[in-house]
Amino acid sequence: MYATRRLATVVVGAALLLGSVSGPAASHSEDSGSKGMGKGNSGKRVLVFSKTAGFRHDSIPDGVAAVRELGAAGGFGVDATEDAGAFTPGNLRHYEAVVFLSTTGDVLDSAQQAAFEGYIRHGGGYVGVHAAADTEYDWEFYGGLAGALFQSHPAIQPATVEVEDRAHPATSALARTWNRTDEWYNYRSNPRERAHVLASLDEQSYTGGTMNGDHPIAWCQNYQGGRAFYTGGGHTKESYADPAFRRHLLGGILYAVSDVQADCRPENGYRPLFDGTSLDGWQQAGPGSFTLSDDGTLTSTGGMGLLWYAGRSFGAYSVKLDWRTTAAGPSDPGDDNSGVFVGFPPSDDPWSAVNNGYEIQIDATDVPEKTTGSVYGFRSADLKKRDRALNPPGEWNTYEIRVEGERLRVWLNGVKINDFTNTDPARSLRDGHLGLQNHGADDQVSFRDVRIRELPGQGH
Repeated sequence: MYATRRLATVVVGAALLLGSVSGPAASHSEDSGSKGMGKGNSGKRVLVFSKTAGFRHDSIPDGVAAVRELGAAGGFGVDATEDAGAFTPGNLRHYEAVVFLSTTGDVLDSAQQAAFEGYIRHGGGYVGVHAAADTEYDWEFYGGLAGALFQSHPAIQPATVEVEDRAHPATSALARTWNRTDEWYNYRSNPRERAHVLASLDEQSYTGGTMNGDHPIAWCQNYQGGRAFYTGGGHTKESYADPAFRRHLLGGILYAVSDVQADCRPENGYRPLFDGTSLDGWQQAGPGSFTLSDDGTLTSTGGMGLLWYAGRSFGAYSVKLDWRTTAAGPSDPGDDNSGVFVGFPPSDDPWSAVNNGYEIQIDATDVPEKTTGSVYGFRSADLKKRDRALNPPGEWNTYEIRVEGERLRVWLNGVKINDFTNTDPARSLRDGHLGLQNHGADDQVSFRDVRIRELPGQGH
């Protein structure tokens, strides 16, 4: 099952479960230590760990029940424990991810810490929820894995969450702003330089924020061989009955267990070319066009065309953008066609970009040099790396396209999949425009959040 469909299925299934559950579900393996854990399910498994050595949140049983329900609907097994004895190399091997659910204080001894470090370094996943940031202050590895540690919090109150990454599965279903009530942590450091921020708090929307207007509240990162996701939400019992928060949590878990891919490298210094609100500076060439939805998504429609940024040309730069083809189904093989053009001169003729620039292709089913991640017609992507990094039709992907001199490199969901050097003077990359392709009337590809960071080097 595609992860996008799994997300939808889980949300619906969990909502139905909520209607029949009057209290937290029993935690069948809580306090069971390592015996029998990770058994009885042939699919992926998640361990929920909620030991507390400091403040104890009364929402922990609700959180455990919610993860169990998400797993039951989504096809991954869940074990829950408060026994640190579960942290052995042999037992952790059963799990694709460990959820630290509002743990507090020093919860693991040195041997258990060493086991968990080895687990992460061998590709394990970590999900930190709320007070996971109020845990193990003297364990440097854990502080880096969590991304930031708790400093203080004001009273529970409503606040506005600004969603910065709308491709990651934890945040792709959210609007650009998310209004919710929770206990909003201030952190001892800002994780932005070392982690990829998914969402941040608008400190003007509530009282008690102390992070000088840059207040990350959810983030992800690749950490010493493992995958890590943290959300500051989840203090209240009500959080775990909220479909939007449940989907947010589910997306983080699916990322941590490698069911879906995302670019979790730090992202700093970019400015928007298209942020979902305005097409200022963009022009449409050719008969095709794009429709802009209320949620800030551009979707191709009509025949051949090119939506290109006419505001200025660029030389050395990194451009990032999120894209999605339509979900495949019985009547749709997922064979949508589009691409991102770079390095072409200004023109109202969409074929000018084809003949004078390069296209980074989006197409699920063509030959290697003309399929997703290829420099169309010139160089195939590394197909093994591409296939591991690619999310399927219906799910968001992120490209980074980096141009320096005549060198063109492509990252898909944070994985480098192509490295091409131009030798044709007629297609020089040192100064040119950017564009999004309309391929044909039957092709529907959507884009979000086109942003650019200019780099030192020759060019414009």
